[in-house]
This record gives sequence, structure tokens and C-alpha cells, in this order.
Amino acid sequence: MISLQNIEKVYRTNTVETLALNSISLDVAKGEFLSIMGPSGCGKSTLLNIMGLLDAPSKGNVKISGQTTEKLNDKQLANFRNKKLGFIFQSYHLINDLQVLDNVELPLLYRSISAKERKQLATEALEKVGLANRTRHFPTQLSGGQKQRVAIARAIVGRPEIILADEPTGNLDSAMGNEIMDILMQLNQKDGTTIVMVTHDENMAHKTHRLVRLFDGSQVQ
Repeated sequence: MISLQNIEKVYRTNTVETLALNSISLDVAKGEFLSIMGPSGCGKSTLLNIMGLLDAPSKGNVKISGQTTEKLNDKQLANFRNKKLGFIFQSYHLINDLQVLDNVELPLLYRSISAKERKQLATEALEKVGLANRTRHFPTQLSGGQKQRVAIARAIVGRPEIILADEPTGNLDSAMGNEIMDILMQLNQKDGTTIVMVTHDENMAHKTHRLVRLFDGSQVQ
């Protein structure tokens, strides 16, 4: 589902060159739940952004769902991300001025579907994460765990094949974190969604199928 070959990422300024990722080769199978761990600054989020086509490698090849991506232009990349990928972030990235249902609908605005269908799909996604009774609330009226469930609903509303989650439980207490993890595991087991999750939590990581560790931009496990 995801294939990275000899990925290198270098950030350059006028005076400094920083190697963020060094010769990463990694394959993620369809239906796999993979976690990525490592100390702060080791390249975890950079790797996830490259998988999500939010950033391009300095060297190497990225293939997502059989599609080689380096020759896609910005519009093609945006369309591909919208259809194939769902994103979950540590800080939720919800729009406080929009109600929950409208936040979840956002990825569908870039597709040629009716407002009625958008609402139906968003409602179904919220039902999956147990928030069907919060559709008309605003994010500021929700707890951290509820906000993250809204973010998951937004990530799955377009029925992506792949979900990329960057510290999805990082801002939550252990009980809320376990609830979010249970939702992700259900999406993986029942829907067959491929999930790649960056985490600092060993307990969460060991619930997934496989664990990859990074250190100083290199894969060490």
C-alpha cells in the first residue's frame, strides 16, 4: 500500500544543511497497522509527511497504492491525497467557527457530490466514532477526546484506503487515549484501513501489528 525506497530528506539554509531522513526504505502492506517511534527530532513527522505527500523527499521514490507520485503536479497530488489518504493530527486542526458536522464534511467539498450526500457521509462517520449526538456542537464545546473523535471522523469521511496519524493520543489522558486507540483498531480490523501512526507511547505502539523505530533520521528497527 505504501512503498518508500531510499528516502532522504535534507533541509538547507544559506549556512546549514540538516539531514532529517537518511536512506529510509519501508513497505507498508494493505491492511497493516504500523507504528513509528523515536525521540523528538528523529524524523518521525517528516517521514509521515512524505508518506502523506505533504512533503517531497530530497532523494528516493514514493509509491502509494501502486501510484508513483514524484511526477504528479500539485493539483494531481491534492486530488490523490483527498481520495486515498486521511490525516489525524495531535492538535486536531478543527475549525472552531464551524459546527462538528461541517468540520467533518470539509474533505468532501473537493469532490463532485451533492450537499445531501456530504451530510449523509459525515453523519455516518460521526456515528462510527460515537458522536452522532454532537453534530451541531462547536469544537469549543467538546472535550479533547471528543475533538479527536471528530478529527477521526473527518479523516474517514471520504473512505480513504490509508490513515496517517501523527500522535493521535498525545494530547489526551490515558483513558481517552485508549478510547481513540480502540476506534483506530476497529477501523483497521473491521474496515481493513491501512494505518500508520507516529507515537511516543510504547503501550499504544505495541497494540499495532508492527513497530518501526527511528533515530537521528535513520531506521534502527
